[in-house]
Amino acid sequence: LLSATVSLLGGLIFGYELGIISGALLQLQIEFQLSCFKQEVLVSALLIGALLASLVGGILIDRHGRRRAILVSNLVLLVGSLILTLARSFIGLVTGRITVGFAISVSSMACCIYVSEMVAAHQRGLLVSLYEAGITIGILLSYALNYIFADVDEGWRYMFGLAIAPTAMQFLSILFLPVNPVKLSSWDSDCQKGLIQLQNTEGRETVKREPYKEKHYSFLDLFRTRDNMRRRTLVGLGLVLFQQFTGQPNVLGYASKIFHSVGFQSNSSAILASVGLGAIKVVATLIAMAFADKAGRRVLLMAGCVVMALSVTIIGLTSHSAPLPMARDCKAAVDPNASHSLTQYLLTPVSSQPTVSPIPPALGAVKSQADLGFAATRSLTKVFAGTQNREVVPDSSLTQPRDFVGQFSKETVPPFHGAPWAKRMVLNWITLLSMMAFVSAFSIGFGPMTWLILSEIYPAGIRGRAFAFCNSFNWAANLLISLSFLDLIDAIGFSWMFLLYGLMGVMAVTFIYLFVPETKGQSLEEVDQQFTRKRYV
Repeated sequence: LLSATVSLLGGLIFGYELGIISGALLQLQIEFQLSCFKQEVLVSALLIGALLASLVGGILIDRHGRRRAILVSNLVLLVGSLILTLARSFIGLVTGRITVGFAISVSSMACCIYVSEMVAAHQRGLLVSLYEAGITIGILLSYALNYIFADVDEGWRYMFGLAIAPTAMQFLSILFLPVNPVKLSSWDSDCQKGLIQLQNTEGRETVKREPYKEKHYSFLDLFRTRDNMRRRTLVGLGLVLFQQFTGQPNVLGYASKIFHSVGFQSNSSAILASVGLGAIKVVATLIAMAFADKAGRRVLLMAGCVVMALSVTIIGLTSHSAPLPMARDCKAAVDPNASHSLTQYLLTPVSSQPTVSPIPPALGAVKSQADLGFAATRSLTKVFAGTQNREVVPDSSLTQPRDFVGQFSKETVPPFHGAPWAKRMVLNWITLLSMMAFVSAFSIGFGPMTWLILSEIYPAGIRGRAFAFCNSFNWAANLLISLSFLDLIDAIGFSWMFLLYGLMGVMAVTFIYLFVPETKGQSLEEVDQQFTRKRYV
């Protein structure tokens, strides 16, 4: 129960910190007179902290233990939350967000590894996937609190400050859990004390007969043939890169546009885009949790990839007949009348883990690590920023030019080029259903399974550094995909962009089939031995 609590709270804090900036920024932009550039810096500060943590966090996790790393990250997060809550300047806000980004990135890596080592093999998929479920719940919780504190004077201080509560709860929960069980001395003593059921009876007998000797590795061993480490690194990097290159940072940038195009009015469109798709994601993640230890990781990954590839291919094909116009624009949001100003800001996830990076508005598309940070700002814009500009549509995170915003808001369906209205509506509904399928498929496959497999495939002696190494590629790839999205659309067009994502999905299925082993029901030692023995694909 405590392991589950630590995993769920870790994810909840991660998701909350990703989502809360959307509502807070609506107040901050007016109070601190933030220019467009300053808003980009503030939104991106979390990403900078997370990238720093990916580079150094692995050493902390391996050298000082997973439990201590989580405790330290909790303390750093408390400090970051206090800096944000008490901030009186723009520099204070940026410092606080970088601190928070560092803390949640270390915590995300340490939580997944700690829980995977702590629980029995037949429960590992369920409890590590619980972290991903926590992220999705945390983001939805942040939407709700954004709404509650919208009209409160200096409500942003409460938004940032409330992160202290789950952080303190996680800190207290982990104090009652044993020290890192991979260290054999504590493993034996904790088992004898009856603190935790590490493996089933047969597994414990095997461990007693053949003690698991922890080996020591250097970082460069990740790229050598020793114990087949190079293949493990290939699997880890392949999963995190395909997780991004299949299009998930960007697909949801079109959520509000698609809801609007099928006839929902602007407020409904925004609320459905954020909360509706968010709820779908939570349900899909719970399904993944239930089947992770039954169907297996490979099956869920391949099934999710196939559905994702089909979904983005369908979106690409339908957009030929009913294109959704996209253009880049970054408006300074210091004008309090610009009630749509925050619609430019994108909050990007996870990864499940972890993984999720906020991307600057003029540059990127959408994703919360948990993949639903996409419409946070849109659902709250009308409520928070006043009613002076009622014509504005809560647009997708990729902002439209001013003249188009006005045009778009006066029509229920955006202007398309010559296609009959009925045909357009059918194509738009197909696109909407495809997007729902994409969200569900990602939340069943790549969302939770990537981080579960990463926490299993590396030997204990280098698990923290290896996880952090792959995680840094996840953040970097997310940033790259988001920043290059509009340039690629300019170069090859919207439809071809999504068809390219479909092709990447097919390649991902092939990669998983050839390289990713099945790890369900195996102890971490058995997974390690499976990799050590297997020299070829």
